[in-house]
Amino acid sequence: MKGRSIILDHIAGREAAALMVDGRLDDFLIEGEAPPPGTIYRALADRPVKGQGGMFLKTPDGSAFLRQVKGLAPGQPLLVQVSGYAEPGKAIPVTTKLLFKSRYAIVTPEAPGLNVSRAIRDEATRDALLELAHEVAGEAPHGLILRSACDGADPEALGEDIAAMLALAEQVLGDSSREMETLAEGDGPHLLAWRDWTESAEVVTEPGGFADHGVLDALEALRGSAEPLGAAGTMYVEPTRALVAVDVNTGGDASIAAGAKANLACAKALPRALRLRGLGGQITLDLAPMAKKDRRTFESALRAAFRGDSTDTVLVGWTPLGHFELQRKRARPELRSLLP
Repeated sequence: MKGRSIILDHIAGREAAALMVDGRLDDFLIEGEAPPPGTIYRALADRPVKGQGGMFLKTPDGSAFLRQVKGLAPGQPLLVQVSGYAEPGKAIPVTTKLLFKSRYAIVTPEAPGLNVSRAIRDEATRDALLELAHEVAGEAPHGLILRSACDGADPEALGEDIAAMLALAEQVLGDSSREMETLAEGDGPHLLAWRDWTESAEVVTEPGGFADHGVLDALEALRGSAEPLGAAGTMYVEPTRALVAVDVNTGGDASIAAGAKANLACAKALPRALRLRGLGGQITLDLAPMAKKDRRTFESALRAAFRGDSTDTVLVGWTPLGHFELQRKRARPELRSLLP
């Protein structure tokens, strides 16, 4: 099936959303057990962590950890936002830099100014959007970023969206209570799909959509570690307690260039494989054998592949053993722990 389809459904009572591109599962979101990123708390400072410059906080959902903080006294209230998912048994990662995100706008309380996404290049469009932003948010004390989805959007819908995000920011930041409380819930999969999958697509909301559009079959394949790389070979994506190990094997090609071909195929396929499985943290690639002169080409391909991925990923570099390491934000819950 050609084209893009967004399917909104549930799996074992969990809200979920799937993005199919030309009949292939390209992205998948599912509700987890932990509070989702974007959740905002009024937390209470608990105890500092010596040597790390951080502090544990108390929240309605349990212990949270805030990095690089100074001058907080135990019991002091502060506003924090969930920034990702924690490893099992660890505290919720939070930040004091609050962002209020929607499909069209991001309100930035600590970064004043009105800005338009760089992805919108047409000067007339940028000017029109800035004019609208000044009209709706010119008197607001907060910063505003207009996202790429604003290009071609209805001006009335844009204005309503900006106003709604500003109102939410005012409500949260203006709350003067000092009690521990959840002030805003993070977006679930259906809202995230509307917010972030902005390209034109067919939207399916009828129950049973996952079965009808092949999503369940694709999820079944993701239970295993194997990820086919076509004629180039296969890569195996295996999460462990310490890290995510990725092993690249060549196929039937016995030529000198077989290893380089398999590694380039891995570079292109890796962002999707990690995204669908909800994997992050430390990632180590055990690549197929290739000449050192091919490393730069591989790095360029890997960098280009992750440029189009929404999750922050740092390409760390090569180890003495010839492995390649990455560090990826834990922006999603791990898929295998949530499937029935």
